[in-house]
Amino acid sequence: MPLKTLENSQVEEKQVLLRCDLNVPIKDGKITDDGRIRASLPTIKYLVEKRCSIVIVAHLGRPKGERKPELSLAPVANRLSELLQLNVKFIGSARGAKDEVNTLKPGEIALLENIRYEAAETSKVDSERQELAQELATYAQFFVSDGFGAVHRKHASVYDVAKLLPHCAGFLVSAEVQILKKLTINPDRPYGVVLGGAKVSDKIGVIENLIGKVDLIAIGGGMVFTFLAAKGYQVGKSLLESEMIKEVKSILKKAESAGVRILLPSDIVVGGEFAATATGSVVLSNEIPNDKIGMDIGPESAKEFASQVLKCKTVFWNGPMGVFEFPNFASGTKVVADSLTKVQGVSVVGGGDSAAAVRKLGFNDSDFGYISTGGGASLEYLEGKELPGIKVLE
Repeated sequence: MPLKTLENSQVEEKQVLLRCDLNVPIKDGKITDDGRIRASLPTIKYLVEKRCSIVIVAHLGRPKGERKPELSLAPVANRLSELLQLNVKFIGSARGAKDEVNTLKPGEIALLENIRYEAAETSKVDSERQELAQELATYAQFFVSDGFGAVHRKHASVYDVAKLLPHCAGFLVSAEVQILKKLTINPDRPYGVVLGGAKVSDKIGVIENLIGKVDLIAIGGGMVFTFLAAKGYQVGKSLLESEMIKEVKSILKKAESAGVRILLPSDIVVGGEFAATATGSVVLSNEIPNDKIGMDIGPESAKEFASQVLKCKTVFWNGPMGVFEFPNFASGTKVVADSLTKVQGVSVVGGGDSAAAVRKLGFNDSDFGYISTGGGASLEYLEGKELPGIKVLE
């Protein structure tokens, strides 16, 4: 079933509970990447134009039911006010806020404190989540779900509250679902996927599901060393999930049988220690010294990855190619990111660390076909899993 969408919903002059994904990195009280806040603006502006009073619910980090001051949404309320050029009222608790939200006039906005300060938000016990959702539902007449980064979670403010109020998807969630459909329903070919990041265990499900559906899977990042170990190579002190080697061997066989090319780096940039000050040196991927740590894909591999990406009509990328936070080990990620900006077709950067990486490396969001706001959500979608926060909106 198609999603109920904002433009087809009657929201004029209603009090709206708006779930956003405002989970931005904050260092020393300052927001270091406001991409997710900016992605929420079109829906908020539309609701303001429709003279709605808006109660925004969002999370930051994983406080696990504790009120951790460093995970307060107060700096986010300030940034949101700046970007909208409107006063966003900050309410210091997600619970017990009914009297305050009821003072909102048409076109006014309030942001509730971090919803994950409430243990019930993420509870596995349905009745605990439902109780919180019932309170949230008293704050509004209508629910708009626009926090794509959380739609794979069965949480009170994402899933349960949608069952209690008339609802629809916001512009961001609608756009994310449309772009993911382009990746899964008759995608233009060749179709390539570039996967990086630290752990194979986080991506194994998506790799298995993509075999038979894509033409190329290029693997970099910390997870590549488990693949190299599965081929019998020594990986020195590099990140290795030895318990996953058997599964990776099985995946390599399945890919070969299905005619899917798994592209692994032929060279690796290694360092003596995991530190920004470490000096990089290039070695062949089957010649990593015992005392070295793999920190990035090598220059020849980066060129080859980029060359293969440019042959594709559809590309999805999730996870950096190396430790991009350290300048000496950012080159692989930068070269691959640059190739994605030149794809003649659909190119999607899959949220999370990948989105942070391209911004940190000096790229603009507009350089890419699409930057997803949800790393985990987009991966689970590609894995073929049902996303509770999407299903409930149908």
